[in-house]
Amino acid sequence: MSHVRKMFPGAVTYQGFFSYYNYIIEPNAQHIYVIKGGPGVGKSTFMKKIGDAMQQFGYDLEYHCCSSDNNSIDGLVIPKLGVALLDGTAPHIVDPKNPGAVDEIINLGEYWNEDMMRKSKQEIMDSNYQISRYFKSAYFALSEAKIALVEWGFYTEACQNWSVIDQMLLRVERELFKMTPVGHGEERHLFAWAHTPQGKTQFIDSLLNGISTLYTLQGDPGSGKSTFLSQIAARAHAYGLFVEIYHNTLDPTQIDLVIIPEIETALVITSEPYSYSPAFKGKITELDFNQSLNQTLLGRYEEDIDDCRRRVNQHIQRALKNSKQAKQVHDLMETYYIPAMDFAAIDQKRISVLQQILSMPEQAIAVTKITGNQV
Repeated sequence: MSHVRKMFPGAVTYQGFFSYYNYIIEPNAQHIYVIKGGPGVGKSTFMKKIGDAMQQFGYDLEYHCCSSDNNSIDGLVIPKLGVALLDGTAPHIVDPKNPGAVDEIINLGEYWNEDMMRKSKQEIMDSNYQISRYFKSAYFALSEAKIALVEWGFYTEACQNWSVIDQMLLRVERELFKMTPVGHGEERHLFAWAHTPQGKTQFIDSLLNGISTLYTLQGDPGSGKSTFLSQIAARAHAYGLFVEIYHNTLDPTQIDLVIIPEIETALVITSEPYSYSPAFKGKITELDFNQSLNQTLLGRYEEDIDDCRRRVNQHIQRALKNSKQAKQVHDLMETYYIPAMDFAAIDQKRISVLQQILSMPEQAIAVTKITGNQV
């Protein structure tokens, strides 16, 4: 049975829109379709329908979800074929690196009625301006949340027994890395969470397929969880293992989740402000970073920490509110595009692309027979 993994290639963060688009598909991809076109032209639907069809044929898929609307996708990857379909419009601009040979542009703008579009020119420009301002407001709100989170961590750090954390790190490293190092491994960077119009959103359970052991990291901000994950990821890389690193949607310099497929292990932060309760049937090992805090000293900062917690959540909610308002304007803007689209022609294009993708395994077999090499 096929499996669908879901993640976010980009996120609304305190630094603005942050993209890991370059990690959606590996550099040696067999074929990349870059889909261009405005809102409402059917880019996400185009990809989803191809995904539905490929799933029927038993292929595992990756849906790279849109942080501006988690009902839409920015990308579809078919790992077994090395094929990706990517949204190539702002803010996630994708420029073909190997035009013709690997990368192919699909311009859905070819299927709209320009005369109808021109009638809504001012409305579209006004909508784009409003959307830009809503996202700017969301970035301001997340900057305030980041400040409060850093202050919260400031109080926690002073109360942590770091030697206990170092010992826990050494113990986990001994449990995980029992092989002989084989060189430097590869890394992939994405987001597991996003601030979407629907709220704080994650699909972590979908990412744990094939994982047998899950470490959950619990503890207050500043207690050492993200640094712990960074060190585990660095050690896995040094052992020559492939590592998926999922960054924090508020601060992309922080890490929320590390997956090491070759040893069937993942480590994930489960604490606020992005609390996660895994629906995981494998072995779970809980790592409590609050156990080694000096509770007497921490009590001196109780009021300050409570204020930080309140401000973090308040400003994240402000950001989510602005994301929701941006989505509402975006939905309105789609109504100017939809009537001008020739969706029947787009369906025909989608069918031809699907047929091309389905023929790729046969082409690979043919090349193998001719050259005698595995492709």
